[in-house]
Amino acid sequence: MNEKKVVEIKNLVKNYGTGGFCTTALKGIDLEIFQNDFIAIMGPSGSGKTTLLNILSTIDKPTQGKVMLDGIDITKISNRDLSKIRRDKIGFIFQDYNLLDTMTLQDNIALPLSLNGASGRICIQKSETLAQMFGLKDHLRKYPYQLSGGQKQRGAACRALITNPEIIFADEPTGALDSRSGKELLECLKMVNDSGQATILMVTHDAFSASYAKDVYILSDGQIRCRLSKGNSRREFYDKIIDVQASMGGDIA
Repeated sequence: MNEKKVVEIKNLVKNYGTGGFCTTALKGIDLEIFQNDFIAIMGPSGSGKTTLLNILSTIDKPTQGKVMLDGIDITKISNRDLSKIRRDKIGFIFQDYNLLDTMTLQDNIALPLSLNGASGRICIQKSETLAQMFGLKDHLRKYPYQLSGGQKQRGAACRALITNPEIIFADEPTGALDSRSGKELLECLKMVNDSGQATILMVTHDAFSASYAKDVYILSDGQIRCRLSKGNSRREFYDKIIDVQASMGGDIA
């Protein structure tokens, strides 16, 4: 295991509401993510997986507990510093792509780098390199409406990677894709993770998608119920996830 700890959370608690109307979404979560990990978070609706993702990605704040991102406690810094962390250390892949319709795919991919003040030459070079890896080199001049859903999501993945962030947060990245497009995206994410270019935390309800990760954490009622680790075979890992899903009454999706 790589010794560099990218994310560490301790006793993470998140409450919504007050008094008799208080709901506890997370109940003392502990988790460590190391550089080059590929983690999948699964759980039934209401298990807390989206809340956990929102807190780790700085979108929301915990009620209690510590959240360390690349050695920085993000629960104790200003909004200005949080914005800098989002810009420099975090990449996002959303279910609905979030590409800008008025920009070409290449401009969409290069946008975070351009906003960081990189030169046009660097933006072009890095966007072309990533597009080649994700099978998009021939589509860089196209606009989002000219692309398939799978191409748009692979473009969104390139955009997330272009600033070399410490971690990529992927929220149901295959949720809007057909099975073939979803598999193509997952193969690309696995490739960049295997090559050491990305640490990934993915929230998914789908056992097939989760089987591409190295470790799967299953949440239920705001707590981590179990951790599954991949062996040598993705197919065996998929079967293991399905078995655990069945043992929990099939209520992971």
